[in-house]
Amino acid sequence: MRAYLGDLRDFFAHVDGAAAEGAPADAAPPEPTPLRDVRLADLREWLGVLASGGAARSTLARRSASLRTFFGWAVRAGHVDTDPSLRLVAPKRHRTLPPVLAKDDAVGLLDVAAVAADDDDPMHLRNRAVLELLYATGVRVGELTGLDVDDVDVEVDVIRVIGKGDKERRVPFGRPAREAIDAWLQRGRPRLAMPGSGPALFLGRRGGRMDPRQVRTLVHDMLAHVPDAPDLGPHGLRHSAATHLLEGGADLRMVQELLGHASLSTTQIYTHVSIERLRTSYAQAHPRA
Repeated sequence: MRAYLGDLRDFFAHVDGAAAEGAPADAAPPEPTPLRDVRLADLREWLGVLASGGAARSTLARRSASLRTFFGWAVRAGHVDTDPSLRLVAPKRHRTLPPVLAKDDAVGLLDVAAVAADDDDPMHLRNRAVLELLYATGVRVGELTGLDVDDVDVEVDVIRVIGKGDKERRVPFGRPAREAIDAWLQRGRPRLAMPGSGPALFLGRRGGRMDPRQVRTLVHDMLAHVPDAPDLGPHGLRHSAATHLLEGGADLRMVQELLGHASLSTTQIYTHVSIERLRTSYAQAHPRA
């Protein structure tokens, strides 16, 4: 509500300021611009001034929405006869994709975790299993911390994930993740488990369920040991996993299923496809390549 009111104050200050331009310096302050005199051009001019001043697309989109909300109310309340914002087109939000790990950096991260786990410390065994599973499956951090022991089927290398909207999906993982999970379940988790630990797959040092904050700290700390790797969180590992799958030739719809996206367009925006793969596909498919 505060942002909405601030947008409206800024807009009407702009309109009133434009109306005052050209008036004599000693003239009395003009009356506020009547609401019925506001035109579409006024709305566009205000947004144009904001854009010229460097406002982000997300800011312009929000301010456009504030105008549409206000003038929609003004029409319903009888303060204006027509809505000047009906033909106001908001700029599309520019979706900035997070950086991803190079494949060598991903391998380096998991190697660091594996070396640390060689001492058989239960926390190090857990950390390795967490990182291997995050990268192997691309699950969200909340999905990972919500896993119970029974959600992991090491016979067929699949985890059962409850995603957004309580939708269930099954996601496969590979041999390295299976080995890390086996080591954690056999030699790590039993040493941290307490009577109140419940069925949680991953535990904290005091025996409670590991929370997303702990996973974020873990990813940041471990990546600090990989030279020149970007500082990412668990979401960056999810993004990296999807990107590397696509670069390796995985089908886009398969990646959509793994990530738990309701729409294929989300997967298309969310993942990078390497220019090398695009060039290869073009050379194979286009008759004039």
